Amino acid sequence: MRNTAIYPGTFDPITFGHIDVIKKSLKIFDKVVVAAAENINKDYLFTIDERVEIIKDSLFKDLKLSSKRILVIPFNTLTINLCNKYKANVIIRGLRAVSDFEYEFQLAGMNKKLNEKIETIFMMSDVENQIISSKFVKEIARLDGKIDRFLTKSIVKKLKNKLE
Repeated sequence: MRNTAIYPGTFDPITFGHIDVIKKSLKIFDKVVVAAAENINKDYLFTIDERVEIIKDSLFKDLKLSSKRILVIPFNTLTINLCNKYKANVIIRGLRAVSDFEYEFQLAGMNKKLNEKIETIFMMSDVENQIISSKFVKEIARLDGKIDRFLTKSIVKKLKNKLE
C-alpha cells in the first residue's frame, strides 16, 4: 500500500460534497479511511452506528465504490491517533467556502503541533456540490423540500424515515 489518508467528519449525513472529496482522495491515495466522529459536545440526527451504516450504504451499495480501498469507521479520539493506528500520514479536510478555511487552518495547525509527521490536505468538492452542507440538507428535508440532488438514494430514504 502506497499511502493511506484519514478523512474525518461528522457525516450527519454524508452528502455528494463529502463523496466528491472521497473520490478525489482515491485518485491520490491507495486507501482512504472515512472516519465518522462521535463528539459528545455535538447533537447528531443519526447515531454513530447509523452514520457508519449510511456511509457504507452510500459508498458501497449506491455508488459501488471499492470497499478494498475505503474503510469506514466510527471514532471518538484525536484524529492523529487514528493516523497512527492506520499508518496514515495525511489528514484530508474538505473545504466548501472561504468561511471554512479559518477553522480548518487552525485545526491543521494543532494537528501538526501534536504530530509533525502528519500533513493536512484541503480538498474542495466539485463546484456544483460546494454549497451542500449536512445542516442545510436536514433543514430542507424537515421542510419537505427535495433533497435527492444532495444525497444518494439510500440516504434520502433514511433521512426521510428519520424525520417522520
